[in-house]
Amino acid sequence: MRYPVEDFTAEERALLAPHFTNLDRPVFALVNLPETVKGALFARYSRYSGTVRRLYLEEFAEDATDGVRPFDGAEGERAAGLYERVFVGYGDDSIAQVGGAHVACEFVSNILTKQLQRGRLAAYLEQSTRYIPYDVPLPGGGYRYYRGDDLGPEFATAMDELFAIYSRSLVRVEEWAAQRWPCGEGEPEGPWRRSIKAKALDLLRGLLPAATLSHVGIYASGQAYEQLILRLMASPLPEAREYGGMILEELKQVMPSFVSRVERPDRGGEWIGYLQQRRERTEQWVSRLGLDRRGGGEATPSVELVHVDGSEEDLLASCLFESAAVPETEILARIDVLDRGERAELLGAMVGERRNRRHRPGRGFEALRYRFEIVSDYGAFRDLQRHRMLTCQWQRLGPGLGAGVPEEVREAGAGDEFERALEISRGEYERLVAAGMPEQAPYALSLAYRLRYTLDLNAREAMHLIELRSGREGHPTYRAVAQAMHERIAAIHPGVAGAMSFVDTSQEPRLERILSEIRTQRKRAAATTPPDPRA
Repeated sequence: MRYPVEDFTAEERALLAPHFTNLDRPVFALVNLPETVKGALFARYSRYSGTVRRLYLEEFAEDATDGVRPFDGAEGERAAGLYERVFVGYGDDSIAQVGGAHVACEFVSNILTKQLQRGRLAAYLEQSTRYIPYDVPLPGGGYRYYRGDDLGPEFATAMDELFAIYSRSLVRVEEWAAQRWPCGEGEPEGPWRRSIKAKALDLLRGLLPAATLSHVGIYASGQAYEQLILRLMASPLPEAREYGGMILEELKQVMPSFVSRVERPDRGGEWIGYLQQRRERTEQWVSRLGLDRRGGGEATPSVELVHVDGSEEDLLASCLFESAAVPETEILARIDVLDRGERAELLGAMVGERRNRRHRPGRGFEALRYRFEIVSDYGAFRDLQRHRMLTCQWQRLGPGLGAGVPEEVREAGAGDEFERALEISRGEYERLVAAGMPEQAPYALSLAYRLRYTLDLNAREAMHLIELRSGREGHPTYRAVAQAMHERIAAIHPGVAGAMSFVDTSQEPRLERILSEIRTQRKRAAATTPPDPRA
């Protein structure tokens, strides 16, 4: 393929080379530039007739001080000025989408991790309770849980006891798991030991309180960070407001223009006030309608399909639409005359031959939507909430829906201790509520306590979530949710459910991580084995 090639002088190439990965092709990356400068380049790009490299030479290279560190401070004067005029002055939010930053938020509670990860257009990585034991004290001493002076000494006493029970139980359950699933003949010992450890961590993570500290890595655009900071600043949770302020201070060092509106009273101030007012009025109406009073008795784990938008015929028509040359109404009319076998054949063709779960059908599957209402333990919710391409809403964590003790924990002889931990947890929650701290009371609750939430997603995302979360290596609690979601879909849309060919419906107790650990060890061995010179 032929494409235009720009001519640059030797002097221009010297200016461009540190910041553009390629000077001779129409595809290249921007490097060694502040985020604000990159964003400003693209912002100006939309109204500039030339190329971005030529734009850099004409309007930004003057800010360069040398070939390695081209800008004074975090951003060039021209870039900052452009953002002030366009982004702040006119509110063109699309400009804030073309620059991003990596931010690490460490030692945050499991309550706050959900607020950090609520934004849809961002990438998050969080420490996993499935792989990291929490029986090791912090560097400064004490277990890893959130500590607020206003929570009182009773809170620390209760949390210390929960972690002590967790630590003792971890040893006991690990010994039981090693006897229950002994290392097989010819089976590598390293993966087996790691799988035994993971099994014990899986079974006991419900003991950990929501105050348990974690680390979250975030990569997001300036726009996504602005929304995150505003949400945190408007939160009634002191921890959220504190971290919102710290995130803002760090971003002001690397891309200040992107978050400049947050501290302006007429912008961020009004926005925060709006968010606070919206929450307060919603809570007033909830109280007025009597929706803040739970019914008697504990709830059992459940997955209910409460609403469906669309039919399999709508899905088929949407799949055909892009390749067709007629209106969608005519496509639906043609589908209407097909018999059941022909529709099944058509759906099979639209799905295609899927060799693994990462092969998914096209966007036509997004024409069909499902809304599930789920009651599960908080631990399972944490994993399912991470999915970005869906709408997740959840109620406040409380003890009213009850908690469950895994049957395998009882088999291991740790059931009584687990139940005692749940009672300690509930008692401390009730003390905090009585002390006038309902927002902070969930810190005290163990992850085994149940939460009610909804997942609203299209059929394409349902395929991804259900196949991933039902996998044999997954945690038993969210595996059960994914399997139940598949059953509910199959009851009304068997063709869609049938297209989810990588759903694992098995339910027997097992050592979930062993296959993954063995595969990982083989990959590591292959990567470190020198090539055979005779090959």
